[in-house]
Amino acid sequence: MEKGAVNVLLAEDDRNLGNILKNYLDAKGYNTTLCVNGQEAVEVFGKKEIDFVILDIMMPVKDGFAAAKEIRGMSKKVPVLFLTAKALQEDKLKGFEAGADDYITKPFSMEELLMRMQAILRRTDEGGKSSTSENVFIIGNYNFDFNRQVLSIQGRENKLTSKEAGLLRLLCMNMNEVLDRSVALTQIWNDDSYFNARSMDVYVVKLRKYLKEDPSVELINVHGVGFKLVVKS
Repeated sequence: MEKGAVNVLLAEDDRNLGNILKNYLDAKGYNTTLCVNGQEAVEVFGKKEIDFVILDIMMPVKDGFAAAKEIRGMSKKVPVLFLTAKALQEDKLKGFEAGADDYITKPFSMEELLMRMQAILRRTDEGGKSSTSENVFIIGNYNFDFNRQVLSIQGRENKLTSKEAGLLRLLCMNMNEVLDRSVALTQIWNDDSYFNARSMDVYVVKLRKYLKEDPSVELINVHGVGFKLVVKS
């Protein structure tokens, strides 16, 4: 994905900060639409082609958590990054549960925001460029298409977020074997900090819910080591 083709939806109720971020991203080659509350962001997302979403959490009318859930209802694939003044782990985990791909805590530098955006876009873009044969997996009665970020069973499809799809792909590549936590954290979250480990646990719970329709498939914890995607014959 070329930078010039990336349409960014930015929701920030602080107009000064919002304008500064918009001008910075536009100067870096992104096409940025600025909204001042979560409801406006949801409406814009439903009308325009958006490639990347940046949401402040504390916004009037509709906060970032609520906006993210509605956006995720329309698209699981578009990356979502939260801007937050909250440093509590519970708030960050709530953000991941709402479907965020990443978060950045205020105050932050423009360079850090740009680097986080580029890392997410690079990860999702590389997934799209991978060959289909290497990224379609059979998991019991499920079919998982990593390129499309879709997990399907009996014609029913679940759209996955980029982190959900990335984690499931690693599990599939190590099917019936233990996937080390640190390996998953390094490859998907870029570091193996305690907080990222907690957020990964949230995603494992989500994947279990997606996979519960086939009793022959089980995603288990291997205490102190990692996770194992087991498919019983």
